[in-house]
Amino acid sequence: MESTPILSGYGSYGTANPGYAPIAEGSPAMFAPPVCDFHGPSAPPASMFDTVPGYEGTVAGGEGGYLPPPMPSYPAPQPQPGPAQSNWNIPSITEDTAREAFSQYASSKCCYSSAPVKDGVITNMEAYNTYRYRLETFNESRTTEWSQQPYNGQPVDAYTQSPPGPWDIPAKAPTFFQDDKQVIKVPNTSSVKNCHTCLGMGRTPCNECAGVGNKICWVCNGAGNRSSGDRCHHCQGRGRVNCSHCHGQGSRECKTCKGKRQLLVFINLKVIWTNNLDDYIVEQSSGLHVVNLSKVSGQEMFRDAQYMVYPVMGFPDSNVVRAAERLVREHQARFSQTSRILQQRQTIELIPVTKVTYKWKGDSHIYFVYGNEFKVSADNYPATCCCTVM
Repeated sequence: MESTPILSGYGSYGTANPGYAPIAEGSPAMFAPPVCDFHGPSAPPASMFDTVPGYEGTVAGGEGGYLPPPMPSYPAPQPQPGPAQSNWNIPSITEDTAREAFSQYASSKCCYSSAPVKDGVITNMEAYNTYRYRLETFNESRTTEWSQQPYNGQPVDAYTQSPPGPWDIPAKAPTFFQDDKQVIKVPNTSSVKNCHTCLGMGRTPCNECAGVGNKICWVCNGAGNRSSGDRCHHCQGRGRVNCSHCHGQGSRECKTCKGKRQLLVFINLKVIWTNNLDDYIVEQSSGLHVVNLSKVSGQEMFRDAQYMVYPVMGFPDSNVVRAAERLVREHQARFSQTSRILQQRQTIELIPVTKVTYKWKGDSHIYFVYGNEFKVSADNYPATCCCTVM
């Protein structure tokens, strides 16, 4: 009489599982083995990473925080007053332009009648100068993190010489005011360590079969026999079948080291270029909501770009002057602490806003035409109908 193989605990998970050979055809029924729940370390242990001078705050699996830039070895250029601009006004739009914008607005609405456009009579047009001040600060920030990859014979350079500092590593900056990032491997930080996930074995227990190499037969639910009493032909009466995920081995290739057993561990430097932008729009008494103006462009009346800008001077609207002083001060204080400011730019746009009053069927109504795009806002359009979408 053939004996049933003894199911031992999960053994060495090298190239195959010695405790559980694949099930042979005609073998007697098996009992379910004890569950082996192996997940491995969720993150590399801190002892896996060396102490590197200048990179003591670097952590694994995450950024070690933004690194403050060193003090410049030469005096930073001082901001200079921007160019003078005396013409702060633009012509008002014509009545034909206002009527054409109103017509396009009504035609874009499925429930708006064109009668107010065709029959309405414009009785008044008031132009409003609405200014938008914009400050952009283009800065470079740097952060580091420990990284790893399967070891395939890559060069190992740790301890050969001291690594360069985080801000000494050259990086090619993109065009000013365009977001970008670059990841650079820090020289002289690469070393080889045993994989922490598989403990240097190259394989990990299969989670689908709990590392035993076989699973309960889904046809007979582990009974070995069908409901008719006949032997189950899917598992040959054993009640269990080879695991399809590990092909009966009980282990699978380690996902961390890809079966190489060792990892190349090194520090990555992440260089991030960011364009930080803030707007200030002068709210006028026209009645048009300021939020509408964020969606349109205006005519640029003033532009100043340099390493550090000087707040706008001599502008006729005191609200813009105060906003410029506040934003310039806030940007230079906020971004100079944890990053390096490369360039600043300030602009002033004049966004045209025209309040149009017209009469239709004896009543007065208003709408607004605004922006270079001649957008229209008419909250109380007088000729709408109820539409039903079928």
